[in-house]
Amino acid sequence: MAKRMAHSIAEATLGLTRPNQIDPPKITFAAKEIDLLEWKGDILAVGVTEKDMTKDENSKFKNLILQKLDSRLGGLLSEASSEEDFTGKAGQSTVLRLPNLGSKRVVLIGLGSVISTTTAYRSLGEAVAATAKSAQASNVSITLASTTELSTESKLSLASAIATGAVLGTYEDNRFKLESKKPALKSVDILGLGTGPEIEKKLKYAEDVCSGIIFGKELANAPANVLTPGVLAEEAKKIASEYSDVLSATILDVEQCKELRMGSYLGVAAASANPPHFIHLCYKPPGGAVKTKLALVGKGLTFDSGGYNIKTGPGCSIEFMKFDMGGSAAVLGAAKALGQIKPAGVEVHFIVAACENMISGTGMRPGDIVTASNGKTIEVNNTDAEGRLTLADALVYACNQGVEKIIDLATLTGACAVALGPSIAGVFTPSDDLANEVLVASEVSGEKLWRMPLEESYWESMKSGVADMVNTGGRQGGAITAALFLKQFVDEKVQWLHIDMAGPVRNDKKKCATGFGISTLVTWVLKNSS
Repeated sequence: MAKRMAHSIAEATLGLTRPNQIDPPKITFAAKEIDLLEWKGDILAVGVTEKDMTKDENSKFKNLILQKLDSRLGGLLSEASSEEDFTGKAGQSTVLRLPNLGSKRVVLIGLGSVISTTTAYRSLGEAVAATAKSAQASNVSITLASTTELSTESKLSLASAIATGAVLGTYEDNRFKLESKKPALKSVDILGLGTGPEIEKKLKYAEDVCSGIIFGKELANAPANVLTPGVLAEEAKKIASEYSDVLSATILDVEQCKELRMGSYLGVAAASANPPHFIHLCYKPPGGAVKTKLALVGKGLTFDSGGYNIKTGPGCSIEFMKFDMGGSAAVLGAAKALGQIKPAGVEVHFIVAACENMISGTGMRPGDIVTASNGKTIEVNNTDAEGRLTLADALVYACNQGVEKIIDLATLTGACAVALGPSIAGVFTPSDDLANEVLVASEVSGEKLWRMPLEESYWESMKSGVADMVNTGGRQGGAITAALFLKQFVDEKVQWLHIDMAGPVRNDKKKCATGFGISTLVTWVLKNSS
């Protein structure tokens, strides 16, 4: 009765805030092979490199597409680019509103000198979305000034990256605002990169991944008074229900976690009036044999106060601790995308030990010893190193599913953010093969990862006089010792990789979640499918 009452009190004092139901942008994509001078619509956007912008001695473009456009516009394109000093550098753009074309506006968007990266083409799509927003344009087309040297496979990948950028660039999370404008952009035509079922398949894939990224962003953006561990579990069940042909959900309550002896996880959750929920989604392909079993484990702290080692002082970032479930947002976002894509030959377990790290008389104290579900004991010398305690039991549980490979994602250490900055996540693994797989997937997805050392000698600082280990080893090499801690809970027969995403979970400029990791996870799972 007391527990039920505590929970009802917590719910009653959460405030009246509830998210508005706002549908994500619905943009239709079409790949067309038509003369860009004949295309009719609001904005014709052309991605150009610095090389494309070179001119001859008569100040005429050498690039054939730009020549053609400039000729129709009576030389205004070359004139405007010279006056505005537009050279095609990354981040540059110039807009011309002209009456002589089927499109109302022509936009040149700079791609820089090197354009082989997914990021450059995603940025092109985002820039077009931003231009469309400011112009309230409903239909745009996107083309590249140079496509002749591109292979068919490259064109497909570029089309996918451009479409991804356009969708994510259009999306704004306005669920907690009283008033918000709906995006006007309804359709995007991609010109000059091919047509047919292969490119349509790529564009559909981009849409599916974007829906997962947007879902992940919404989870991470939701404040802790709205997204409790119970609500996160409900969202996971909704995904399983929506794609019930391939996904199933198991949610474990406190008593079930006790039966599995998850003392490390339950120790973190003990102080909160909102009970923990252990989330396990399982993806099984719609047909055919399963050749590979994988697990994706995400840290799910819906709020982290630090516990008795409370986060205090300037730079402690306690106000951003709703993002401490960014790892679980990535895992559940990937689950949503994969529920739509339905890859063959692979079984995937999505695991989140969701809870809050709060302060109360029932809470875990510095110096307490907790026992994880594999029997190892941990002396808690810092209650603010709680994510690794929840992941310990989640990793043991994942190994017990009979998987061959595990990736865990966590906003684990400030040390990793200090080392790699706001846009790069750290990768830790004893497996060179798995490191290569994930790093290749991140290059395809356009997300930045950097492999860090697992320096075994640093484990000395993690030894306890009274238990098997402590949960922190001091400031120096903090991201490495955190990864070494997680390694203690992974079966030696299982390939395991840890991603510390404390830096890129949030975009400081936009003040919101990035959806980091989802695209890489989906790409990696597909590489492991048949």
